[in-house]
Amino acid sequence: MHHRSQACVQVFDYEYLAGILYTHLKEVQYFMMKLDTRTIIPQPEPSNKPKTEEEIAQQKAKKISRLQKKLLHYTGKAIHDFELIKPHDRILVCVSGGKDSFTMLVLLQHLQKIAKIPFEIFSFTLDQSQPGWDDSKLKLFMESRNIPYTVLTKDTYSIVKEKTPENHTYCSLCSRLRRGNIYRYAKEHGFNKIALGHHRDDLIHSLLMGIFYNGEVRSMPPKLLTDDKSLLVIRPLVYVQERDIAEFAYLSEFPIIPCNLCGSQSNMARNDTKRLLLDLAKKNPKIPSNILSAIQNIRPSQLMDKGLWDFNTLESKVESENKI
Repeated sequence: MHHRSQACVQVFDYEYLAGILYTHLKEVQYFMMKLDTRTIIPQPEPSNKPKTEEEIAQQKAKKISRLQKKLLHYTGKAIHDFELIKPHDRILVCVSGGKDSFTMLVLLQHLQKIAKIPFEIFSFTLDQSQPGWDDSKLKLFMESRNIPYTVLTKDTYSIVKEKTPENHTYCSLCSRLRRGNIYRYAKEHGFNKIALGHHRDDLIHSLLMGIFYNGEVRSMPPKLLTDDKSLLVIRPLVYVQERDIAEFAYLSEFPIIPCNLCGSQSNMARNDTKRLLLDLAKKNPKIPSNILSAIQNIRPSQLMDKGLWDFNTLESKVESENKI
């Protein structure tokens, strides 16, 4: 058996990890939160000289600073590329209690302080009356950072449990109910934009799942006009990788609130899609970024969508060219 100079951690199922994220010991969390389904992360070689608490704190601060700089770069790029934020926007930042939304909130607050244009952010959390829900640390977090916030309680949990057929996932109905409450609150309180924490990996997985399981090419746009044309939904993290978010959230010690609803189920279709992408990325690490680029480089004339390309007029164009 071949021995490696560095110890390696075991690989776990991604969805299982999501359910137990932030609930185990700190030492285990560090590796779990950086983990992709097939990734093996080497542990650092032990140092001969024990580090003091001050040295550990300094090292941690450097890691946070390095990661935050990277995250701010990609978040700022998305905001610039898609004009996600305009002067005097009132943005309702949806904080579910997960690593993605906490990271988005912290980044937007930082950008708000250094931006040349004025805009407001307001943290919104929907308490869906899940058993074991505890938002006390979330509230302390908001108050410690002087972030205006509200926690709205709506029992969508019971509705989802009652209405979802057996052997079906809760995600679809849960998402619709949650979205309805968010939109309603935003309109009633004068917000013009809603910020969601979907990241690069979410966009890629959604695109592949749409192709594989629904026969359609669609994903999550960085900016979306709601059906009633009353609000804009923005996704500032569309260029950000999940692994960077996970490490930043762990080092920052965000008060994560696990979802006992979706975390109790295994979404086989999404798991299969993630595994496929990870297998492909092992052979060619550029594949995820190439897929993201493809979403931004659509060529209707090279596809088969008659709604995007008028195939019926091509003959007339050939004739007109011949006449010339």
